[in-house]
Amino acid sequence: MMGPNPAAAQRTYGTVWDAVADWLTHHGVPVVFGLPGDDVGVLPALESTDIRMVLCRDQRNAMFMAAGYALGAGGFGVCIVGKGPALTNTMTGLLEARSGGVPLVLIAGGTGADRRGSGAFQELDQLALVQPLVTWAHRVDDPARLAATLDKAACVAGAGVPGPVYVEIPDHLLSDEVTRTRPWSELPVRLPGAGLPAVVGAGSARTLDAVATSRRPVLLVGGGMRGRNADGLLERFAHRIGAAVFATASGRGVFDESHPAFCGLAGLYTPRPARPLWRDADLVIAAGSRLEETATYPVGFADPDVPVVQINIDAAGLSCEFAGPKLVGDAAGVIRGWLDRLDESRPDGSPGVPAAARDPAWQAMTSEARAGVHAAAKARLADDVAAGRLSVARVLAELDHALGPGRILVQENGLQDMWSYFFPYWTCGPDSGCVVPSEQTSLGFGAAAAAGVALASPDRVVVALVGDGAFTMVANDLVTIAREHIPVLYVVLRNGGYGWLQRQLDDRGSGTRFRFLHPDEDLPVPGHRNLHHAVVADAAALRPAVQEALVACGTGRVAVLEVVVDLDDITEEIAELSDDSAPKTSF
Repeated sequence: MMGPNPAAAQRTYGTVWDAVADWLTHHGVPVVFGLPGDDVGVLPALESTDIRMVLCRDQRNAMFMAAGYALGAGGFGVCIVGKGPALTNTMTGLLEARSGGVPLVLIAGGTGADRRGSGAFQELDQLALVQPLVTWAHRVDDPARLAATLDKAACVAGAGVPGPVYVEIPDHLLSDEVTRTRPWSELPVRLPGAGLPAVVGAGSARTLDAVATSRRPVLLVGGGMRGRNADGLLERFAHRIGAAVFATASGRGVFDESHPAFCGLAGLYTPRPARPLWRDADLVIAAGSRLEETATYPVGFADPDVPVVQINIDAAGLSCEFAGPKLVGDAAGVIRGWLDRLDESRPDGSPGVPAAARDPAWQAMTSEARAGVHAAAKARLADDVAAGRLSVARVLAELDHALGPGRILVQENGLQDMWSYFFPYWTCGPDSGCVVPSEQTSLGFGAAAAAGVALASPDRVVVALVGDGAFTMVANDLVTIAREHIPVLYVVLRNGGYGWLQRQLDDRGSGTRFRFLHPDEDLPVPGHRNLHHAVVADAAALRPAVQEALVACGTGRVAVLEVVVDLDDITEEIAELSDDSAPKTSF
């Protein structure tokens, strides 16, 4: 997102949409997503600006794209839709944005004040519908309130607790002029020391002591740390306290996964060789995580009697399922303050908090776990190559080889695309981004969000690794993505449908006439001059197919690469879970 533009102290706009267009311009928003309702006034209002509007065929996809853009750009995304059923189509996107802490502004139409309660066309109590899923919601009934409402929306979405906000513009405002009586507001400045009060407060001194004296600490990096580790703060902190490091799924890409202390994802996605670290840890420091179920699944999380230090900017994001201190504040500020106080000599000359010596046995155990994780993955890949299998692990290895640094992987969360959640089959870091669904794992999120990510990162290759069930969810807007020349590489793992559900059905051990997989059905890939499509059914064809797809993306085309996979091609960690004990993913 570009920087804000200067704004005149006062200005009158011919329509509300002209005011919205100027507000977008002021905040440097280069692209919005959506599908206008019967009132298409936003389009002529944007005509004279440099703002691009991606006109989607499905409001759900528009929301996912806007969320992907926000995650890729580091600012807030914008989606504009109509009223009634147009708004209800965005609800899954709101759920995903709220759960994933994605800054997003949804602007929707609404029934005019003069028609409410009359049985008006598409009338709906939209505020009541969206309020549980947004961080702030407001309906503008007076044109004089539009400017302040838009400013508040930008403020909350752009600088508050990350999440979606909602602005409703009812029909009765569409013909009104709007006067702005003061300049557009700037976004609030987030102070780098915002977490320091939590460090020096009464109870938090004991927390720092616990951190300082831990001999076997684990640092768990959550999605709340996105954009908060530009200076390698977390890597320095991990080194200072001698921590083994894990990430939640949504926290991928924050911590450099090539770092010698990083050992994989937590909970459900913890590689077997790294599980002993969780068994023997004496302290867990969870930075920016809500500690959702998939991140705390017992095989990859500490025992219940191990204290968990939680730091979250939002008190509602703290989990009360675990013992240990809870700090409300900016986790980056808290950790920066801890590092300062853990120094042997502080900048002001006062003594720092003495830290326990780094435990050589814990360091060795961390190194052994990381080496074991890499060795297990290497052995699995060697077996696949020797057997000539077209496995998901080989697909990921080929993508890694072909793409190199700078790539961004957008993930779904189904049975077989979960391979990319298991480090080191895929590695994220400062030069290799990852965009991951929230714990809601909304089906189709990654498939559509990839388009927004690609628009936010035009100089990087964006790959969406999706199952064929998730891919069908974005099929309505494949032509949109192709028409807009958004060069996403879709790697579609084709097993014929919803593999996770089929596996649950198969695990019941009895025959049934119901099937979730239909391998003989073609994927809904439309023909379009800006769309490249290929099917890979054997390992020998994989490398040239990936190269051809990348060439197509390099010319601004969408590439869809179907890879035929076997339903039994899953990680051993997923295979060992019973359908009764494992948290359920999406399809």
